[in-house]
Amino acid sequence: MDRIKLSGAPGSPYTRKMLALLRYRHIPYELIIRSFRNDSSDLPKAKVQLAPTFYFPDAHGELEAVVDSTPIIRQLEDMAFGRSVIPSDAALAFIDYLLEDYADEWLTKAMFHYRWYYGDDIHRAGEILPRWGMLTAPEEQIAPMKDYIRDRQIGRLYVVGSNDTTAPVIEDSYKRFLDCFDVHIRNGPFVLGQRPSASDFAFFGQLTQLTAFDPTPMAETLLRSPQVFAWVMYMEDTTGVPDDASWFDRDDLPDTLRPLLAEVGRVHVPALLANARAVDEGAAEVRTEIDGRTWLQEPFPYQAKCLQWLRQEYVRLDGDDRSFVDHLLDGTGCEALFVKPAA
Repeated sequence: MDRIKLSGAPGSPYTRKMLALLRYRHIPYELIIRSFRNDSSDLPKAKVQLAPTFYFPDAHGELEAVVDSTPIIRQLEDMAFGRSVIPSDAALAFIDYLLEDYADEWLTKAMFHYRWYYGDDIHRAGEILPRWGMLTAPEEQIAPMKDYIRDRQIGRLYVVGSNDTTAPVIEDSYKRFLDCFDVHIRNGPFVLGQRPSASDFAFFGQLTQLTAFDPTPMAETLLRSPQVFAWVMYMEDTTGVPDDASWFDRDDLPDTLRPLLAEVGRVHVPALLANARAVDEGAAEVRTEIDGRTWLQEPFPYQAKCLQWLRQEYVRLDGDDRSFVDHLLDGTGCEALFVKPAA
């Protein structure tokens, strides 16, 4: 197939997620490094400016800008065959979807929080992020971009819910995630077996920043889990994983998967549910309790859609697959996502 065009940046976890996935699937691509300066590219603009942006031909053969990595992964499954990242077992594919959502929508809170909450991390991000799109620019052009990026991103901490009230919840959750993930990937080395699935790339994307760029979480990761640090380096390029590598059999899932799902249920699920209620009610803030502590942030309409999509995927499961998923999730807290609210 022709090279797929996409624009993005090394500091974007979702760009790194998709680049690693394209490498694993042996899909040729052309990366256009996004600049914080005015973009003079003649490529079409997406309605929402996010990284990465893919450029796919529409029904008329004209390039169309597409964002949102989760549906793009599924679109790529239809565009290029072989080396699929969606498990063939429908129940495992659903678990993979749930874990991908957790990585994309909760673990990113840790990524964004650490980067723009602590002084050392703010300094590094401000120094490096603008340079990726301005590698030949003189220092006097780069200097004003440092302050622009810092001010812009710190001002957007509210989007992921990072503030003085929620900081302990986010950081403790990241540490527990490291503990769970460390133990679990020793069975794989991937989340669902000997070949990567979509959730592996979602975890990888966030961890490229948390383990290998931002100094505060990097130090925490190296202290707490060298195993996870090593896994991230390995995940960068999985082109050599054999085509016939297999996922776990549903009846032989390692016990280490449940603690990971329990962490999803402990933090991500209550955040999703509280956010959806706030969006439905038109509330000015999301206020709930997560992990026994106060959680406070502004409503995030996109994550209300994420909850709807999770529920749609659950409804698509047939009886046996749904029963398996229900049994696996029972007691993890994730089952609350699929319980009808009381009238």
